[in-house]
Amino acid sequence: MKHIISVLVENKFGVLARVAGLFSARGYNIASLAVSETLDPTISYMTMVVDAKDATILEQIKKQLNKLIDVITVTDFTKKEYIDRELVLAKVVCPAKEKAKLEAALNKFVAKVIQCKAEVAIVEAVGNQEQINHFLTTMERFGIKELVRTGRIAIV
Repeated sequence: MKHIISVLVENKFGVLARVAGLFSARGYNIASLAVSETLDPTISYMTMVVDAKDATILEQIKKQLNKLIDVITVTDFTKKEYIDRELVLAKVVCPAKEKAKLEAALNKFVAKVIQCKAEVAIVEAVGNQEQINHFLTTMERFGIKELVRTGRIAIV
């Protein structure tokens, strides 16, 4: 089962490498990772989606993260009410005659055309994982040439 964990860390070089090293040394996989500064530039906020088969593994991950010296707090969103979002940029085939169909499809989502030239459109969409997956299924009709996804971010 996938779990979202947020970690406040000191914004120093090497912290991300230590967190990633902790996971790889124990054979845990990070399915998604997003990191950015907070309002305080000395602190960063990491949002990780981890695949933990049971509660014991999840507890072990949290304990190991808390042992790292640069970690300030670890929050497990598993039993909390939260909002999560992901951003997608997709390059899709879009001949001029199909632009209206593409825009009509985008209106069903929190999505828009960012750039359109040479029969290719770059579109962006924001949503939770289910919405993004539905968006990508819809975009497959147009032909996805390239795709970039951010990691999930979440807030309680």
